[in-house]
Amino acid sequence: MSTVITVAPTGPIASKADNPTLPTQPHEIAAAVENAHRLGASVAHIHLRDEQDRPTADPDIARRTMDLIAERCPIHIQLSTGVGLSVPFEEREKLVELRPRMATLNPCSMSFGSGEFRNPPDGVRRLAARMTELGVKPELEIYDTGHLDACLRLRDAGLLAEPLQFSIVLGVVGGAAATADNLLTLVQRLPEDAIWQIIAIGRANLDLTAMGLALGGNARAGMEDTLYLRKGEQTRGNDPLVARTVRLAEALDRSVATVAETEALLGLPPR
Repeated sequence: MSTVITVAPTGPIASKADNPTLPTQPHEIAAAVENAHRLGASVAHIHLRDEQDRPTADPDIARRTMDLIAERCPIHIQLSTGVGLSVPFEEREKLVELRPRMATLNPCSMSFGSGEFRNPPDGVRRLAARMTELGVKPELEIYDTGHLDACLRLRDAGLLAEPLQFSIVLGVVGGAAATADNLLTLVQRLPEDAIWQIIAIGRANLDLTAMGLALGGNARAGMEDTLYLRKGEQTRGNDPLVARTVRLAEALDRSVATVAETEALLGLPPR
């Protein structure tokens, strides 16, 4: 059984003040993604930052980042349309016009830490339809059980094509807690042919990643999800986190999917 490893090198929240090895600029992100690909990652989940390291949906920065990654390695690029809490939905949704192989689709608005993550229903439906038109595979980020129900309603309305691809995000303040029970509940409710991975935020990252792999899911690794290898020890970049996740998969006799294998496993639209 093959495992798709996704690297999430940056995220929208952490800064170099939190961990100086966090890549934020296009050339830094591209270098981190290339290293992760060499270690076994076949998908790169990309958040963008401006010159002041603030989250941005600037299409020029997105295109430059995508081009730099493509020059370095053939990894599948998955742009985040979540971008950051301060960026309006109407700016975020335009990122799919760049036609990455994949992009995130967040089905619901929610409290997110001390802020608000806005995903208005009409906008979500519009974005889902546009992604279908452009041949961009939606990665459905669900933070709680109701988010899964919202995705299934989009499917039933003909706005999402199966197999659905989910990221189960646990541990965000405002979403479901990062517990084994919550992971099992969501996995058991997924459609039978769904593709999924666990994204455990913070201190539960290692335990729930291992559990997700044991349950047959894919895995994500990187500094978006945790800045630490273990309690009290910051990671020195994304490489140690990706390498650890590859070792977890291999310890469970799960082979690591190549870029070509990932295209088939995720059911990516043809280009």
